[in-house]
Amino acid sequence: MKIGLTSVLVDDQERALRFYTEVLGFLAKNDVPMGEHRWITVVSPDEPDGVELVLEPDAHPAARRFKEALVADGIPWTAFTVEDVEAEHARLAAQGVRFTQQPAAMGSVVTAVLDDTCGNLIQILQVSADS
Repeated sequence: MKIGLTSVLVDDQERALRFYTEVLGFLAKNDVPMGEHRWITVVSPDEPDGVELVLEPDAHPAARRFKEALVADGIPWTAFTVEDVEAEHARLAAQGVRFTQQPAAMGSVVTAVLDDTCGNLIQILQVSADS
Protein backbone atom coordinates (compact mmCIF):
# COMPACT_ATOMS: atom_id res chain seq x y z
CA MET A 1 0.00 0.00 0.00
CA LYS A 2 1.24 3.50 -0.78
CA ILE A 3 -0.13 7.02 -0.79
CA GLY A 4 -1.25 8.09 -4.26
CA LEU A 5 -3.44 11.08 -3.48
CA THR A 6 -3.78 13.54 -0.67
CA SER A 7 -6.00 16.60 -0.48
CA VAL A 8 -6.07 20.20 0.57
CA LEU A 9 -9.45 21.86 1.01
CA VAL A 10 -9.71 25.08 -0.99
CA ASP A 11 -12.35 27.79 -1.10
CA ASP A 12 -11.74 28.62 -4.78
CA GLN A 13 -10.40 25.94 -7.11
CA GLU A 14 -9.32 28.32 -9.88
CA ARG A 15 -7.40 30.55 -7.46
CA ALA A 16 -5.90 27.45 -5.85
CA LEU A 17 -4.76 26.08 -9.20
CA ARG A 18 -3.05 29.38 -10.02
CA PHE A 19 -1.40 29.62 -6.58
CA TYR A 20 -0.22 26.01 -6.41
CA THR A 21 1.16 26.07 -9.98
CA GLU A 22 2.24 29.65 -10.70
CA VAL A 23 3.47 30.53 -7.21
CA LEU A 24 4.45 27.29 -5.49
CA GLY A 25 5.64 25.65 -8.70
CA PHE A 26 3.62 22.43 -8.80
CA LEU A 27 2.50 21.03 -12.16
CA ALA A 28 -1.17 20.58 -13.08
CA LYS A 29 -1.87 16.88 -13.67
CA ASN A 30 -5.66 16.48 -13.82
CA ASP A 31 -8.41 19.03 -14.38
CA VAL A 32 -11.72 17.30 -14.99
CA PRO A 33 -15.13 19.02 -14.79
CA MET A 34 -17.33 17.39 -12.13
CA GLY A 35 -20.58 19.34 -12.17
CA GLU A 36 -20.26 22.46 -10.05
CA HIS A 37 -16.63 21.65 -9.18
CA ARG A 38 -13.60 20.04 -10.81
CA TRP A 39 -11.26 17.14 -10.09
CA ILE A 40 -7.96 19.03 -9.99
CA THR A 41 -4.66 17.49 -9.01
CA VAL A 42 -1.14 18.89 -9.00
CA VAL A 43 2.21 17.13 -8.65
CA SER A 44 5.78 18.01 -7.85
CA PRO A 45 7.86 18.77 -10.95
CA ASP A 46 10.51 16.53 -9.36
CA GLU A 47 8.06 13.59 -9.19
CA PRO A 48 5.44 14.00 -11.94
CA ASP A 49 4.30 10.39 -11.42
CA GLY A 50 4.40 10.70 -7.63
CA VAL A 51 1.78 11.63 -5.07
CA GLU A 52 -0.96 13.89 -6.42
CA LEU A 53 -2.37 16.76 -4.37
CA VAL A 54 -6.13 17.15 -4.90
CA LEU A 55 -7.37 20.75 -4.76
CA GLU A 56 -10.61 19.69 -3.09
CA PRO A 57 -13.55 22.11 -2.81
CA ASP A 58 -14.40 23.00 0.80
CA ALA A 59 -18.11 23.26 -0.03
CA HIS A 60 -19.23 21.22 2.97
CA PRO A 61 -20.00 23.56 5.93
CA ALA A 62 -18.01 21.39 8.35
CA ALA A 63 -14.93 21.66 6.12
CA ARG A 64 -15.00 25.43 6.23
CA ARG A 65 -15.42 25.51 10.02
CA PHE A 66 -12.56 23.02 10.39
CA LYS A 67 -10.25 25.13 8.19
CA GLU A 68 -11.18 28.34 10.01
CA ALA A 69 -10.40 26.69 13.37
CA LEU A 70 -6.99 25.50 12.16
CA VAL A 71 -6.09 28.95 10.81
CA ALA A 72 -7.32 30.66 13.98
CA ASP A 73 -5.00 28.40 16.01
CA GLY A 74 -2.11 28.86 13.55
CA ILE A 75 -2.05 25.17 12.61
CA PRO A 76 -0.87 24.25 9.09
CA TRP A 77 -3.11 21.91 7.08
CA THR A 78 -0.13 20.06 5.57
CA ALA A 79 3.59 20.37 4.93
CA PHE A 80 5.72 20.34 1.79
CA THR A 81 9.40 19.50 1.96
CA VAL A 82 11.94 21.82 0.37
CA GLU A 83 15.72 21.68 0.09
CA ASP A 84 16.26 25.14 1.59
CA VAL A 85 13.54 26.86 3.63
CA GLU A 86 15.39 30.20 3.71
CA ALA A 87 15.73 30.29 -0.10
CA GLU A 88 12.14 29.15 -0.67
CA HIS A 89 10.88 31.71 1.84
CA ALA A 90 12.78 34.47 0.02
CA ARG A 91 11.48 33.32 -3.39
CA LEU A 92 7.87 33.16 -2.24
CA ALA A 93 7.99 36.37 -0.18
CA ALA A 94 9.29 38.18 -3.28
CA GLN A 95 6.12 37.03 -5.06
CA GLY A 96 3.95 38.51 -2.31
CA VAL A 97 3.21 35.30 -0.40
CA ARG A 98 2.19 36.05 3.18
CA PHE A 99 3.98 34.07 5.85
CA THR A 100 2.48 33.56 9.31
CA GLN A 101 5.74 32.02 10.57
CA GLN A 102 9.15 33.12 9.36
CA PRO A 103 11.82 30.42 8.91
CA ALA A 104 12.64 28.89 12.27
CA ALA A 105 14.99 26.10 13.30
CA MET A 106 13.29 23.43 15.38
CA GLY A 107 15.78 20.74 16.24
CA SER A 108 16.63 18.83 13.07
CA VAL A 109 14.18 20.78 10.88
CA VAL A 110 13.68 24.32 9.65
CA THR A 111 10.09 25.36 9.00
CA ALA A 112 8.08 28.34 7.81
CA VAL A 113 4.30 28.68 7.43
CA LEU A 114 2.53 30.42 4.56
CA ASP A 115 -1.03 31.39 3.68
CA ASP A 116 -2.13 29.61 0.47
CA THR A 117 -4.78 32.30 -0.29
CA CYS A 118 -7.43 29.56 -0.30
CA GLY A 119 -8.14 29.30 3.42
CA ASN A 120 -5.17 27.21 4.55
CA LEU A 121 -1.87 27.57 6.31
CA ILE A 122 0.83 25.43 4.68
CA GLN A 123 4.16 24.58 6.27
CA ILE A 124 7.35 24.28 4.27
CA LEU A 125 9.90 22.02 5.90
CA GLN A 126 13.61 21.38 5.47
CA VAL A 127 15.04 18.30 7.17
CA SER A 128 18.71 18.57 8.08
CA ALA A 129 21.15 16.22 6.38
CA ASP A 130 21.93 14.73 9.81
CA SER A 131 18.38 13.38 10.23
